[in-house]
Amino acid sequence: MSKLYFTYSAMNAGKSALLLQAAYNYRERGLKVMLWTSSHHAYREGDRTGQIVSRIGLSAEARLFSPATSLKDEITQEFQEKSLDAVFLDEAQFLTWTQVRDLADLCDRFRLPVLCYGLRTDFRGQLFEGAAELLAIADHLREARTICHCGRKASMTARVDEQGRAVMDGEQVSVGKQVYASFCRKHWMEVTGQTPS
Repeated sequence: MSKLYFTYSAMNAGKSALLLQAAYNYRERGLKVMLWTSSHHAYREGDRTGQIVSRIGLSAEARLFSPATSLKDEITQEFQEKSLDAVFLDEAQFLTWTQVRDLADLCDRFRLPVLCYGLRTDFRGQLFEGAAELLAIADHLREARTICHCGRKASMTARVDEQGRAVMDGEQVSVGKQVYASFCRKHWMEVTGQTPS
C-alpha cells in the first residue's frame, strides 16, 4: 500500500538532496514522478515552474504550489494522463491543512506514494501549518538530521541578523531575505532568549 511520507528537520539537513536522490532512483527505474516546490522559489513572479536546489549542487525543475493551488486537481490530471508513480514535494511546511488532506486522499485513492520534505518549526519554534498536519496524519515520519555548533543534533532553526543575533519578530515566511542557523534546543533557547527564568 502506498503511503504519505514526511521527512522533516531543521535548516541545512539535506532534505532537498534526499528528495532529489529518491526522485532520481524512481526515474532510473523508468517510473514517472511529479516534483513540486513552494511558489516562494519561483524564477520570476508569475512563473509556474521553479527549481528544487540542494546545497550540494543537485537540482531539478519542479512545479510550484501556493496556498491557492489545487494539488488534488493537478496531480489527479497528471495521474490520469501519464500513469504517475510517485509525487515529491519540497518545502512541505508551506502546504495548507487542506492540501495535506488532499495529498492523503490521493495517496489512498490512487495507491500513489506521496513524499513530503520540509521544516517542522519556524524560527520562533512554532509548527508550520503544513508540517503540523503532516505530523498528525502521515503514515511514515522521518527526521533528517543536522548538527548544532556544539555537536549535538540540531532540531531548531533561528533567524539571525548580520551580527548573528537571533531575530524573534517578523513574518513567519521570509525566503531568501534572511539568514537562518540550526541549533540544538538548548542553544536555540539561549540565542533566542527563550530560556525559562
